Order: sequence, then structure tokens, then C-alpha cells
Amino acid sequence: MHEEKLRTVRSDVQALLQEAQELFTEAAVATGKKAEDLRAQGEEVLDRAFIKAQSIQSYVVQAGKEIVASTDDYVQSNPWRAIVISTGIGLLIGLCASRSCGR
Repeated sequence: MHEEKLRTVRSDVQALLQEAQELFTEAAVATGKKAEDLRAQGEEVLDRAFIKAQSIQSYVVQAGKEIVASTDDYVQSNPWRAIVISTGIGLLIGLCASRSCGR
């Protein structure tokens, strides 16, 4: 579900930025009142893209906090298992690093 929401927002932001780029390209060619209107529309589209980006940022921060909280709960309820897992991961990283340095 998280990935689907991220993809949706990402495609929305990309579409808004594409629309803004097209409006600014048209505004560069146009003159007078039409150019001003196109620039204003482009700024409005960029503002909407910025708001979308801010909403996804807050969503990602909230999801990160939930992950941290669940990890903390797991470590608090299973301290020895967490120690064994982190030691194993450290050992694997150490082995990989020593092999790559030895080449």
C-alpha cells in the first residue's frame, strides 16, 4: 500500500511538472497578456506540485516513525534475538569488507 501511494504521488508530481514546463515554454513564445496568464498558470501548477511533494514528505516521515517504533518494540521485547541478528549482520559485513580489501 505504501509503494502504491508513493507511485501515485510521484506520477502526479511528474505530470504537474510536465504541465508547468509546457506552460512556461508557451509563455516564452507568447507576448503580452497571454504570456502573463501562462506564467501565472505555470506558477499555480508548480505550487500544486510543491504541495503534493510536501504531503508525500509528511507521509514518508510518518511511515518512518512507525517503522522505528515497531523496530524499537521488537528489540525491547526480544533483546537477545536482536543482539544475535545484529551480530550476524555485522559479521557478514565484516567478511564482505575483508574480502573486497584483500583483492
